[in-house]
Amino acid sequence: MARSGLIGAALIALALAASVEAQQSSAPRIFNTAKQKLQRGEQIIGGTVTSSDPDIYCAMANSGFDFLWIEMQHSPLTYQEVARMIWACRGAPAMPFIRVPDSTPGDIQKAMDIGGLGIIIPLVDSVEEIRSAVEYTMYPPRGKRSLGNGQYGALYGNDYRQIANDNVVIVAMIESPAGVAIADEIASTPGVDVVFAASTDLGSFSGFRQGQPDYEAMVTTIHDATVGAKRRLGGPLAWRDRKDFTFFQAQPESAFIRLGVEAALKAAPQGTAPIEGAER
Repeated sequence: MARSGLIGAALIALALAASVEAQQSSAPRIFNTAKQKLQRGEQIIGGTVTSSDPDIYCAMANSGFDFLWIEMQHSPLTYQEVARMIWACRGAPAMPFIRVPDSTPGDIQKAMDIGGLGIIIPLVDSVEEIRSAVEYTMYPPRGKRSLGNGQYGALYGNDYRQIANDNVVIVAMIESPAGVAIADEIASTPGVDVVFAASTDLGSFSGFRQGQPDYEAMVTTIHDATVGAKRRLGGPLAWRDRKDFTFFQAQPESAFIRLGVEAALKAAPQGTAPIEGAER
């Protein structure tokens, strides 16, 4: 009896182990490292890209950023150009996030089809707008994104359709007093991962400046709504020391080129000349 009991216990243990393994194998594959860090509560930083030059894009993507803020709202970049940039540097550590020109279904779906792993929605000042943006970022049954041509499969694998919803990061930008007024509803919208306090346009639309009580009251409203909804809070890199901010936009590539040149000139080598092509 004792032996049969041991055998039975062993069989139960094996069955439980198999069940756990099956559950783990059915879990979605998360390859978006920026999203993984956000889920762990870590800070992530993205450099801004406005140039269509793939070499500049790759230099930014391999410089230590967690993601790249590909700027399509305030640049002449086209979807074809951005697709080439992402493809040229596929596999780079920095994940491609795209600030779309507008929150239309066409803009969002094209950004996803070319390989965007983060969708940044500008000027959110209505709940309907951010709900629609989430819908067209997500495949059914969670959303209305349709299947179409794109390089996403070649970039991220044949199982992309099954795991895309779990890998995308959706960022809602609050840039005006109208958005601040509904910050609670924006932050609590299912599918929103990050609420971004747009420092410059909050001032532009309100007439207040950073540090003034009315300006800081808007930031506090966004902060409280976002933290209360258990979403991540975003802002400019200069706000890195502000409480609870974990998602940051850094300067564009032109600023880093200037800073890099200044640093390189100060540290210019003397004596033996470096070998061309071996800069890395």
